[in-house]
Amino acid sequence: MNAFQAPLPVSLPGRRRLLALLLVVMIATAGLPGLAATAGGASTASGGGGSSAVSDLPTQAGSFQLGTVRILGIPTLIVASPALQGGGTGPDASQRARVIEGNLSLLYRNPMLCSPGETLAENFAGLFLSSGARAVCRQDPLGLGGPPEALEVAVVPQPDGLALLEARLKGRDGPVPLLTVTFEDARLYGTSPEQLALRWGPLLQARLRLARRLLAPGEILHRWRRVGLVELGLGLLLTAVLVLWRGSRRWVVGASSAAAEPSGPRQILRRRLGDALSVLLLACAFAVLVMMAGVATFAVPGEVPLALDLFLQPLAMVVKLLVVGAGALILQVVSRALMSQWAGRLDLPPDRRARRLQRSRSLRLMTVRLINLAALAIGGFWVLVGLPGVQQLSSSVVLASGALLGALAIVFQGLLRDFAAGLVVLVDDRYAIGDTVDLGGFSGEVVDLGVLSTQLRCSDQRVVTVPNSRCEPVVNRTKLRSGAELTLPLAATGLDLPRALAAIGEEARAFADDPRWQKHLLQSPVVRGVSEVNANGVNVSLVIATVAGQQGAAKRALLGRIVERLGREGIALATA
Repeated sequence: MNAFQAPLPVSLPGRRRLLALLLVVMIATAGLPGLAATAGGASTASGGGGSSAVSDLPTQAGSFQLGTVRILGIPTLIVASPALQGGGTGPDASQRARVIEGNLSLLYRNPMLCSPGETLAENFAGLFLSSGARAVCRQDPLGLGGPPEALEVAVVPQPDGLALLEARLKGRDGPVPLLTVTFEDARLYGTSPEQLALRWGPLLQARLRLARRLLAPGEILHRWRRVGLVELGLGLLLTAVLVLWRGSRRWVVGASSAAAEPSGPRQILRRRLGDALSVLLLACAFAVLVMMAGVATFAVPGEVPLALDLFLQPLAMVVKLLVVGAGALILQVVSRALMSQWAGRLDLPPDRRARRLQRSRSLRLMTVRLINLAALAIGGFWVLVGLPGVQQLSSSVVLASGALLGALAIVFQGLLRDFAAGLVVLVDDRYAIGDTVDLGGFSGEVVDLGVLSTQLRCSDQRVVTVPNSRCEPVVNRTKLRSGAELTLPLAATGLDLPRALAAIGEEARAFADDPRWQKHLLQSPVVRGVSEVNANGVNVSLVIATVAGQQGAAKRALLGRIVERLGREGIALATA
């Protein structure tokens, strides 16, 4: 008799004795699946255990499709089906595995075929109606209970050359068919169906007896008591780690408060050691929390693989983060080398080479931030994908996550626009760190260029943060070179304009010949002459061109010298 031709009824985790009823309800609600079959067709049972989520598609290896049969979540058998189903008949390997798991689960999980309300209704009906019929909702209605030693797995050869594995229980008249060993199974293992059944029989018997023993009410209570003691110890350890972490943070704060004093090597070393110790203790606290979750999962029958996965999560996370961190560090080193090569070209004019050196500061800072951001996203995604159960999420959950990300992109489209504008600023060389610019209605020196915003320090030392998408138009006062226009208001009364212009020109040439300012000037100051005449006087204009960033100091120095020269010459300045 083939297991696919006689699917068994629906089964869920059953009730236990009154002493363990509360614990069993907790276990049942934790998602221990049972068997779900349809008459005469392929079943969708998944009663092999909670953490052993079987993929909807079988694993294909050469000419076979493979499916894993689990008992309490632990892999027990590998069954096979043809990779190419002729005519589409017969279940695939994953369907076979799920049906076999459902058949096996009946032998170590007491089936509860009725809801609690139906059970109470049947009991009330039994009080008023006398009937010799067997109660459907009572404990162990199928007669599959008993001690673990009462179960035996036998091999029954079939006329067509196949072999049937069935379970026989003391006190039950008929056997329970478990699975039929097919020719595909035998070819996969390189033997005959009967020999493979003789190999599988003792293994199934030992695993089923162990499962029945682990699900005994007394064993469940004993397991919970041991888990409680271990959890208590881990809780005390977590408390100690958090106390040490709090102490390390106080130590770091004390070292930071002393930073106002002259910092020596000892103070710097103390701060760095304190930061490293606090990060290490915080990571240890997280690891202890994950261990507590793993220990609690050990108490749930069928979740041993999940518990082991949880135990391995801290180590796996550390390895993944180390790999991502090493990759980010390598990228940063490579980008720094490329920036140095790009900025240090000797065939460029001096001013453009200086501009590239200035831009390289902004490019390096932005590149490091982008690499760190990418590393954070990749590391977080890698860690998230490795969490137990995440890879088994259904396609509907993935689609819902995509829709959520799309909605978030619409909500935060302003941030995305700022991010794109920041990249454009870098590529287009509109400004860099150290430039004096006018943007967003503010004027100041660029002190930071981020992926979302630009920070300006104004002349009154205010720091203004301007979103990158609002940095238009841009007036860059220090790109490649700088300049300034000087306006001298001369009094119109008694003005000897040629003598005044000659005095201003002589002082401008003397300023250009001054060794202190000669290296900062790109050319001698140009006296443009009269730029405006108004009721207050006559305005004379000068223009100076300096290397990038020196225009302010040169303007102030030249104005002071000209004012002194005009005073010596007796040429009065206009008054408002």
